[in-house]
Amino acid sequence: MKINSILRKKFRIKNKLKKVASVDRFRLCVTRSTKNISAQVIDDKNNKTLFSASSVEKEIRSLKMKNKTELSKVVAERLAKKAQEKKITKVYFDRGIFKYHGRVKVFAETLRKNGMDL
Repeated sequence: MKINSILRKKFRIKNKLKKVASVDRFRLCVTRSTKNISAQVIDDKNNKTLFSASSVEKEIRSLKMKNKTELSKVVAERLAKKAQEKKITKVYFDRGIFKYHGRVKVFAETLRKNGMDL
């Protein structure tokens, strides 16, 4: 069976993260589409999602933002607040198949400004 280039890229990035993964850090997985962005903090040891934030949530959708980069900033701030409540500061940033550019880069920088260590 032939695996296409998107899946190869996804597996390559995830495997690099798993090699350097340690006990004290979780994985922050970012997914974006043409209109939305979402992220979740995952505990790979127990295969559980600890918490997530998305632009599809009612509270964020009610803001009626037209600019997608501003939307990603709001989602990042919301995720950082949830992380502070659970006392999580160190995570591995899993960008998936997306380049570290544009909305993904703004998302990561906003998380760093709000006290997370990527």
